[in-house]
Amino acid sequence: MRYDRTVYLDTGFATTVGLVREALAGQGFGILTEIDVTATLKAKLDHDMEDYLILGACNPPLAHRALETDRSIGLLLPCNVVVRRDGNRTAVQALDPNTMVALTELDALRPVAEEATRRLDAALASLTAADANS
Repeated sequence: MRYDRTVYLDTGFATTVGLVREALAGQGFGILTEIDVTATLKAKLDHDMEDYLILGACNPPLAHRALETDRSIGLLLPCNVVVRRDGNRTAVQALDPNTMVALTELDALRPVAEEATRRLDAALASLTAADANS
């Protein structure tokens, strides 16, 4: 089972991070957490790697609906979105919300996952459209 929804952009890393923030906000997602994996691995292990950022995105109404269905679903929240360099391109990856249905086997989460998927797909589509127009 694939657990990601991925697009590749020709824009630089920093530009893409800004575009991702805007695209997610346009779909009702705020950023709760940010992990600069590159800086963390350099500081803790003196390891150099490509630009890699994990954004913990949350759409509060969707999170609330999911938590009302299953309090343990917080283990799978927020929706992680990764922005990383991949050769000459920048990858933007979102955890497929349907993963929470597959892992929990709770059909009651399906409507939440479907709406989250629609919103994340719209955000990713806006990124590819912006990339094509640049």
